[in-house]
Amino acid sequence: MNLDDDNGYGKGSGRTDDAYSTIGGTRQTRTRLPDGEGGDGYGAPRRPARTSRSMVTVVGVVVLLIAAIAFANMGGGRGDADNGSGSAGSKPGSSSTAATGTKPVTGKNGSIPSGFAHDEQGAQSAAANYAVALGSADMFDKNSRRAVVTAVYAPEVAAARQGDLDKVYSGQEFLTSIGLNADGTAPAGLTFISRSNPAGTKIVKFNGDSASVAVWYSALFGLAGEGSKNPVSESWFTNTFELSWIDGDWKVTDFTQKDGPTPVGRDQVASPAEEMANAVEQFGGFTYAR
Repeated sequence: MNLDDDNGYGKGSGRTDDAYSTIGGTRQTRTRLPDGEGGDGYGAPRRPARTSRSMVTVVGVVVLLIAAIAFANMGGGRGDADNGSGSAGSKPGSSSTAATGTKPVTGKNGSIPSGFAHDEQGAQSAAANYAVALGSADMFDKNSRRAVVTAVYAPEVAAARQGDLDKVYSGQEFLTSIGLNADGTAPAGLTFISRSNPAGTKIVKFNGDSASVAVWYSALFGLAGEGSKNPVSESWFTNTFELSWIDGDWKVTDFTQKDGPTPVGRDQVASPAEEMANAVEQFGGFTYAR
């Protein structure tokens, strides 16, 4: 639309030429009455019409707001009908980022949520929570790592992988490369941060007692504090978890990882080391459920 057309908008509207043809850009026409018949020279009897129009506008806005809220609530209860859980390349529906109304799990296996629903929602929730556990700083401590692996993996897989994981996470070369001490702790004055933050999940395939779920997440990793040679940085990954329904819960049998999708970074100034160290202590994680 041309803002300089003859509808009273833009610099060519002619408002200064005719004070009565356009009021507030609405093109509302008013009749000038003789002095004395209208209290303000523009005709007081016309004012009720303005009040009526305002009332209609307010009512219209309220109705639209109520309709928007109702629509949002309807979208959240559509469940799996359009959550994009078909083929891997299918386009997610509007409810893929909306809460379904299913309550988060209340069970705990150590510090890790458990008791997920035996459906696609439950598989996605399990995968998101397991991505958080496997990407946490607990994986760098021998005792807490064994607890995480036992809670997340299927029993036979956990037993087979404990030794390999101990070698990887306890390797002197590996720990030195990320700036940790030989026992997996942070040097004095520094805070070790390793945290995964799921941005979304997707069912790759689902077949009753087995599921393949992709979890897209950002990862914070590094040492916060003055003099850190490995400052905390952000990376993006997608983990695809193979899950099996075992003893009333979803368990990981295998998973793969790939980089991205990675968004463009904003032009933000990095926080001071002390602020970053405090953040990991002050802000807790979430229990994820769809």
